[in-house]
Amino acid sequence: MRNLNRPVRMARWSARHPWRAITGWFVFVILCLGAGMAAGSNAATTEDFWVGEAGHAESMATEGGLQRRPTEHVMISSRSGPLDTAAAASAVHDLTGRMAELPEVDSVADPVRSADGTTLRVTVVLKGPELDGKKNVVPLLGQTAKVAADHPGLVVEETGSPAISKGVNDQRGEDLALSERITLPVTLVILLLVFGSVVMAGVPLLLALSSIAAALGLAMAASHLLPDAGVGTNMILLIGLAVGVDYTLFYLKREREERVRADGRLGPEALVELAAATAGRAIVVSGLAVIVSTATLYLATDVIFSSLATGTILVVAVAVISSLTVLPALLVKTGHRTERSAAKKAARRAGRGKPVKPENGRVFGALMRPAQRHPAITLCVSVLVMLGVAAPALGLKLIDPGKDTFSRSIPAMQVYDRLTAKFPGLLVKHEVVARSAPDRAGQVKQALVELGRRARKDPLFARNAEPTVHTSADGRISVLELAVPYPAPSDRAIASLDHLRERYLPETVGKLPGVDTAVSGDVARGRDYVAHENSKLPIVIGFLLLLTFVMTVVAFRSVMIGLIGVVLNLLSAAAALGALVAVFQGSWAEGLLGFDSLGAIASRVPLFLFVILFGLSMDYQVFVVSRIKEAMEGGMTARAAVLDGIGRSAKVVTSAAMVMVTVFAAFVFLHLTEMKQMGFCLAVAVLLDAVVIRMMILPSILLLLGEHAWWPLRPSPRAASAARTTRPLQNVI
Repeated sequence: MRNLNRPVRMARWSARHPWRAITGWFVFVILCLGAGMAAGSNAATTEDFWVGEAGHAESMATEGGLQRRPTEHVMISSRSGPLDTAAAASAVHDLTGRMAELPEVDSVADPVRSADGTTLRVTVVLKGPELDGKKNVVPLLGQTAKVAADHPGLVVEETGSPAISKGVNDQRGEDLALSERITLPVTLVILLLVFGSVVMAGVPLLLALSSIAAALGLAMAASHLLPDAGVGTNMILLIGLAVGVDYTLFYLKREREERVRADGRLGPEALVELAAATAGRAIVVSGLAVIVSTATLYLATDVIFSSLATGTILVVAVAVISSLTVLPALLVKTGHRTERSAAKKAARRAGRGKPVKPENGRVFGALMRPAQRHPAITLCVSVLVMLGVAAPALGLKLIDPGKDTFSRSIPAMQVYDRLTAKFPGLLVKHEVVARSAPDRAGQVKQALVELGRRARKDPLFARNAEPTVHTSADGRISVLELAVPYPAPSDRAIASLDHLRERYLPETVGKLPGVDTAVSGDVARGRDYVAHENSKLPIVIGFLLLLTFVMTVVAFRSVMIGLIGVVLNLLSAAAALGALVAVFQGSWAEGLLGFDSLGAIASRVPLFLFVILFGLSMDYQVFVVSRIKEAMEGGMTARAAVLDGIGRSAKVVTSAAMVMVTVFAAFVFLHLTEMKQMGFCLAVAVLLDAVVIRMMILPSILLLLGEHAWWPLRPSPRAASAARTTRPLQNVI
C-alpha cells in the first residue's frame, strides 16, 4: 500500500467513487469553459509579430505614428464596355458618403483611375491597429454591397488585407467543421473495429471531446499570459482528438487484457487498478514527453509557435488527467457489458492461467515476421527505404506564406487579383524607415527622395508609381514607400528587397551619420521571419533531442533505449519531411490534393513537424518498450520479451496510429496550403512511425542488441517476480 504509485492511487479512488469522479470531471470541464469565456481571449497584437529588421522598421514607424494602417480598396468598373464616367462618379459619391459615416473609418481617399481608364479605385483607411482590421471590416463590406445594389450597371467590389483576413478566418472555420465531420465518424468506425462495442468506442471520443472543451477554456485564460496568435484553437482540435483517443485506447486495451486474464475472478475496481499500474504510468510518461517536447517551441521566441505550444500542452495535460481520473470511473460503471462474451471466449482460447496471446491477425503477423526471422536484413532494408523517402528534404525551400498564397476560393482574393491586375503598384510595397534628430528631417527626406529616384530606374521597381515620403509630426521619423509590380513570393520581388537593402539604402540614407534605418514591407516581413526561424531551429532541435533522450533514459533506465528513441524519431521526421517536399514543393500532386504549389514549404512546418512528432512518437515508444520491459521483468529472455511485447502492442499501436492519421489527414482537405502541409506531413510521419519504425526497425534493433539494449541496467527477473505478486500495488513498467 505504501508503494502505490500515483496513477494507481488515482484509479483506485475513481473506481471506488465513480459518480464523484464522473461528476467532478464534468464540473471541471464546465468550470474551465466558464473561466475561459469570462476571461475572454487576448489576441496577439501587431507588435507581437515583429521580428528582424522588418520588425525594427515597424517599431520605428509606430514610434512616429506612421505604422501601416488597415486599408481597403473599392473598385468600380463597368459590367461591359467603356466605363460610364457619370455613373461611376455617382457611385463614388455614394460610396464616399457611406464610408465616411462609419465609425470604423478613418479616411476615404479621392478616386484613382487605372492606367487603361476602365476602373476607379477608392482607398478607405480604417481606424485602429492593423490586426483589428479583420474585425472592423464587416460594416465596410456591407456598405459596399449596398452601393453595388444601388448601381446595378456597375461592378462595385471590395478587397484589402482586412477583407482577405476575414475571408481566411471564415474559410478556416468552415474547414475545421469539415475536418470534424470527417474525423469523428472515421475515428468511431476504427474504434468499433478495435473493440466491437459501441459503448467502448464512445468512451474515447467522449473523453477526447470533453478534454478539448476544457483545454479551449484554459487556453482563453492562458492567452492573458501568452497572447493567442489565432492558431491555438486549431492546435487544440488537431492534437486533442489524436492524443485523447490514443491515451484512452491504451488504457482500455490494457484493462480488457486484464479482464480476460482474470476470467471473472476480479471485480471492476481491481481490473482498473491493474490497468493503471501499467498503462496509467505509460500515459503519464507519454504525456510528459509530449509536453516537454512541445515546450521547446517557446525557445523559438515567436508568438505563433508560442500559441501552438500553449494549446498543445494544455490539451495533452487535460487528456492525461481525464485518462487517470474519469476513465476508471466510466469503466467501473459501464462494466463492459458489451464485451463480456468476447472476453470469455478469448480467455477460453488462451487457457486458464496462461498468458493472453495477442489477437493480431494475419496483417500484423506479416508485418512483424521479417524482423523476427531476418532482423539484420529487415533493419538495413527499412532504413534504406526511410532514407530514400527522406532524400527530397535535401532540396527543401522555405517560404513565409502571405496573402498571395491564399486560396482563390475566397471572394476577397478574387477581387484582389483583379485589383492588382489593374493597379500593379499595389502588389508589393517596401517601406524604408529612418530615425534621426528632428533638426535633420529635411536632410533625411532629401536622401530618401534620392533613394526613390534611383529605385525607379531599376526594372524591379514600379516606374509609374511615385515614391512617397511621410514624416512624423516631431520630424524624427520618416518613411519612404516604394512599389514593386511583382507578387511578394516571387524571385523578382525578393531581388528588389536585396537591391534596396544592399545597394540603394547604404548609398543614400545609410551614409548619413547618426541616422537609424531599416526596411519593412510585404517581402521584408516574410524574409526576416524565415531567417528568424532558421536561426532558432538549431536551438530548438538541440534541446528537443536532449530532452527526449533524458526523458527516455529516466523512464526506462537505459541509455541505449534513449539513443535508439532519438535516432528513430529523427529518421521518421526526416522521412516525413522528404515526403512533404516531394509532394508539395512540386506541382505534380496539385490536382490530386487540391492545392496550388508555392514552390516551397511553409516556413513553420518543418520546426512544427519535428517538435510535435517527437512528442507524439513517444506514445508508441513508451507503450511498446514498456511492454517489452515488463516481459523481461517477468523472466523472459531479451529476444522473447521483444517478440512478446511487440506482439501484444501491435494492434493497439496500429489502431491508435490510424486514429492519428485520420485526424491529421483530414487537414489535407482544407483550403489553406500551410494547414494541408502540416496535416500531410504529420499523417505520413505517424504512419511511418507506427508501421515501419515500431514494427520493423525497432524490433530488429532490439533483437540484434539483445540484453545490450538495456545498458547500463538490465531488469531483474527476481525483483520483477516480487513485483508481480503484489500487482496492482506496485508498478511493473
